[in-house]
Amino acid sequence: MTILCVRFQLPPTSEAALPGLLGTLEEFTPVVEALPPDGALADLRGAERYFKRYFERDVGELASLIRVRALAWHGVDCVIGAGPGPMFARMALREAAPGTTRVVPEDPCALAEFLAEQPVRALPGVGAATARTLCEYGLDSVGKVAAAPLSTLQRLTSARTGRELHEMAQGIDRGRVVPNAVSRSLAAERPFPRDELDRDLHRRALLSAAEELGSRLRALEKVCRTLTLTVRYADRSTTTRSRTLPEPTAHSSALTDAAYRMYEALGLQRARVRGIALRAEGLDPAEQASYQLTFDPVDEKVRRVEEVADRVRAKFGPRAVMPGSLVA
Repeated sequence: MTILCVRFQLPPTSEAALPGLLGTLEEFTPVVEALPPDGALADLRGAERYFKRYFERDVGELASLIRVRALAWHGVDCVIGAGPGPMFARMALREAAPGTTRVVPEDPCALAEFLAEQPVRALPGVGAATARTLCEYGLDSVGKVAAAPLSTLQRLTSARTGRELHEMAQGIDRGRVVPNAVSRSLAAERPFPRDELDRDLHRRALLSAAEELGSRLRALEKVCRTLTLTVRYADRSTTTRSRTLPEPTAHSSALTDAAYRMYEALGLQRARVRGIALRAEGLDPAEQASYQLTFDPVDEKVRRVEEVADRVRAKFGPRAVMPGSLVA
């Protein structure tokens, strides 16, 4: 089994390009899992057999072909890690230089050697706290974790985490690629023509992005449970915050309120912002969502106005309704 872990080198606030790039991967395999905001996993078992039989191309050449198509069709380069499972593909990606592919061979000896040299933080799911705990006891590499008794790992972490660490360090990869995960998130970006200091313009961008997400969710008859805000700065650094909504929603006013609260919580002081992005996550069918009943006539009025605005957008285009016109 060969899995690719791809990270697209997207320009700032270009997360909405991800679905099109996933389409490039789907030219090779239908088993593609999105890893927003800029990555994906792809199971190439079928494609590998086909290309190897008829075109004598190995995994490395397939990865190069994917890179060329992403550049030619979308103008986006990528970094690719390849391995016999999702865990090895993710770890290979960490070692790949920009614009290259790192392939971990399936040979058991090569896999063991590759794992032994990795820092413990390279294991999927190992965060800063777990890595710090393991390093305090000298278990700073995957090879040392593999040599440690299972009972020791469980005592240092927990029964479940210790067992998972022990299996991963031994090269047991239980991960799998879950296709069509891209449908569980929607993104809207608002780049600025120049580095922007004006907080009012930041809020206006949030309002516009939230209304776009709300309109798209309602068109798809979906609701979201989580909203994620990403702020990109002039030095290319980013700040990301997520908030679980009080109830699943597709209403622009609720999304706008959550976005404003996350933005205010950042406490930005004269920050030079290059772009702002919102992502709606945890999408579910609207018909299956439960709602808190409301007797507020203003809220009911806003929802009816949204329905009218959606029909106007469908007939005259997305610019037919000005941002902010739905906010009470």
